[in-house]
Amino acid sequence: MHWRKVFTNACIEYSSDINKKQISMWTIPNLLTLLRIAMIPVFVGMFYLPPNAVTAQGLPAHWVNLTASSVFILASFTDWLDGYWARKYQQMSKFGAFLDPVADKLMVAAALIVLVELNRVGAVVALIIIGREIAISALREWMASIGKSANVAVAVVGKVKTAAQMVAIILLLWYDPLFGLNVQWFGEWLIVIAALLTLISMGYYLRAAWPAIRETI
Repeated sequence: MHWRKVFTNACIEYSSDINKKQISMWTIPNLLTLLRIAMIPVFVGMFYLPPNAVTAQGLPAHWVNLTASSVFILASFTDWLDGYWARKYQQMSKFGAFLDPVADKLMVAAALIVLVELNRVGAVVALIIIGREIAISALREWMASIGKSANVAVAVVGKVKTAAQMVAIILLLWYDPLFGLNVQWFGEWLIVIAALLTLISMGYYLRAAWPAIRETI
């Protein structure tokens, strides 16, 4: 009968939509993002291994720094790769747009908290960077909800801040001299510069969003 055919076709279309959504969730970019999240406990855990976890004498501090910084570099590379892959092969998705910035912020926050505990980063600097990430994420979500997300799109100052921040974290995870360079000194100054750029970029985004904020006051 006609109604059975309509019902069957509707069920097939619904099942097809569900399958497409499931497939779109497990794209290469989304898997790379999930891998980045999975690497967070790896580079964090390196600093909390029991003394005799690897050898009877324990793992030398240099190898701990080397492994943690290498994993962080690999995680940072996946951040670039998932975005490149999604754009090149048209695999962008709403799930990926949500998960990617969450993974980035988790990775940075975890690294900064560890560095604070290791006395390699000041608590105030970490608070500025993490606090800004939370505030701007909330601002972007609110602006998107009122249809004005373009007003707070990523700006050049934000990209420079991110680059300085990531390089600084890598240097501070490494911490040992490299080819005669005082990595510790460069990392400590660069993270302070990143914190200043964090405040500047936050001011930029708040200024861009101010007209919309004023309308709601």
